[in-house]
Amino acid sequence: MTETSYVSIRFDNQTGIGYLELNRPDKLNAIDLPMANAFLAAVRELVSKPNLRCIVLSGAGRAFAAGGDVACFAPPNNPAEQINALLDPLHAAIIALRQCQAPVITAVKGVAAGAGFSLAIAGDLVLAEENAKFIIAYTGLGATPDCGASWFLPRRVGRARAMEILLSDPVIDAQAAKEWGIVNKVLASENFESLVEECVLRIASGPTQAYGACKALIDSEVSLAQHLEDERSYFIATSQTGDFREGVSAFLAKRKPVFKGR
Repeated sequence: MTETSYVSIRFDNQTGIGYLELNRPDKLNAIDLPMANAFLAAVRELVSKPNLRCIVLSGAGRAFAAGGDVACFAPPNNPAEQINALLDPLHAAIIALRQCQAPVITAVKGVAAGAGFSLAIAGDLVLAEENAKFIIAYTGLGATPDCGASWFLPRRVGRARAMEILLSDPVIDAQAAKEWGIVNKVLASENFESLVEECVLRIASGPTQAYGACKALIDSEVSLAQHLEDERSYFIATSQTGDFREGVSAFLAKRKPVFKGR
């Protein structure tokens, strides 16, 4: 275990799983500038691992993340300067997570509000503890979303539901978040960590390069004709991997494939 200021990092060489934990529990992991910079440094450290196969993002203590540290925006600080300073590293970290081949799983306990909400739904899979709460929070402050919330949210729940959430700023419990499509799974509190790990191990044992191609295709915004050609290109590229050869061999032999992520 190493620590980059407010973010704890762990990498398991055997499984290829990287763990990022927001680590400012006394402030409910509210993000200030040192934490934003630490998050970017931690993300860059993990995505550089050559055998990375999955990333887990979580929060220490009682919350996933309570959003940006609102105290940073109060006088005598200039809110515009503070917002710009925070978003430079956060944007870079979010893009790096979306562009890396390894699937990103967010494990949400407690509250995910504001930028914490954005980081939670930036995951490829969102796993929520049964008592988790999701709050968009921005419009409650008289502000607009950041950290990709207005990009990720309508892609998860549709425009109508996204606008409803932004206009009413509700506290969304885990079950409603599951029904609305904000989260993928709701897991029991008493064994949340073990259930998360079970899911993570399953994803980490999959064909990582194919997963990365799936991420790129899902996030792509091009014409249908171009998308079909992109699918062709990714399919041909993945057909040259060891995992593809293993998958074909296992299918023909009627056995479970053993993927190596390469």
